[in-house]
Amino acid sequence: MSTDLLGPLLLFTVFIVFFIVLPQRKKQKQEKEFDKALKKGDKVITKSGLHGKILELHDTTCVLETGAGKMKFERSAISIEMSSKLNTPVVEKK
Repeated sequence: MSTDLLGPLLLFTVFIVFFIVLPQRKKQKQEKEFDKALKKGDKVITKSGLHGKILELHDTTCVLETGAGKMKFERSAISIEMSSKLNTPVVEKK
């Protein structure tokens, strides 16, 4: 390998680590924390847009109460972004 290619290869490796690998690890950590924090009674939104309230939690699944009745979903199908927005308290501006 030529020493002329060593600099760009090193720069490319640093780019991959900082802009792809590290943000992905951070997102996975947030997903794990969100999954552990789920509890009965939480209002959630699935990634497909279904709104519901958690009735039961199991290892990999959960039962949601929706307008159409009870439905069983994978825990990974719950949207972190949408559910977090749904559960944050509204602050009124004066």
